Amino acid sequence: MLTSARARFYGLNLGIPLVFAVVVFLLFDMTRIDIAFSDLFYDPLHQVFPLGHVGLFEKITHKWARIIPNWTGEAAIIGALLSFVWPIFKPERRPGLLRLLEKTRLAAPLRFAHKHRRDFLYVVFAFSLSTGVIHYLKGHTSVYCPVETTQYAGKIEHKEWFQNFNLLKVAGDGRCWPGGHASGGFTMLALYFVARRYRWRHSKALMYGALALGFIYGTTRVLQGWHYMSHTFWAGIFVWLSCWLMALVFYGREALEQPLSKRPQPTVARALPELDNAQSQA
Repeated sequence: MLTSARARFYGLNLGIPLVFAVVVFLLFDMTRIDIAFSDLFYDPLHQVFPLGHVGLFEKITHKWARIIPNWTGEAAIIGALLSFVWPIFKPERRPGLLRLLEKTRLAAPLRFAHKHRRDFLYVVFAFSLSTGVIHYLKGHTSVYCPVETTQYAGKIEHKEWFQNFNLLKVAGDGRCWPGGHASGGFTMLALYFVARRYRWRHSKALMYGALALGFIYGTTRVLQGWHYMSHTFWAGIFVWLSCWLMALVFYGREALEQPLSKRPQPTVARALPELDNAQSQA
């Protein structure tokens, strides 16, 4: 029998996303709300989505916006690689090397990377799983983007994802469901689960920020005619579940369900090691 804490943990992290998935399916996939919303940004006279032809809008919302998840993923990879430097070279046993690292101020970041290897690896694997799931679904549902469909002067008939879904092989050339750009913003949810592991009291701010980022990323593509609104919601659901499942693998349920710390914590960089020590001694 589930304890109240365990039930709450699974209810919040698994139950709510699944309920939200049912709501999105019934409200969007089974109706024409998606099309009605996209119609608001379509110019039927010229048969275009005007914002889809604004170069600056495209550059800011699509190309530049990728910097945030891209740099986060790259930083996690670098941190994961650096985390192996300290145990391999063992500077504490080599006074000369240790003095050199201290003098060049590399000792502190290398110690930090080694101490938080699990966190860096978690972010790398969470990003990879999220990206892999989204790419799998894109290929196995073959949904075309609004501007590619006859609904908006394209050549392909509009179909919902479940009409084309094929579990074992690629369903076609469409690559629009779920929202890929939105998923890039939602992958920042991985940072929330890292913060949740350490019971950082501002963890929810990271969660809301990542959700907002993914929603903004997805909405800008809707305005350009390259996605329907439901594609953004589906991307958020799948990325949340991917990050959460990977967090269970790396950290375990007990670490993730602990109540948030109420102690003042000046900085994240200072707080995380302190809380890590507290947990390891418990």
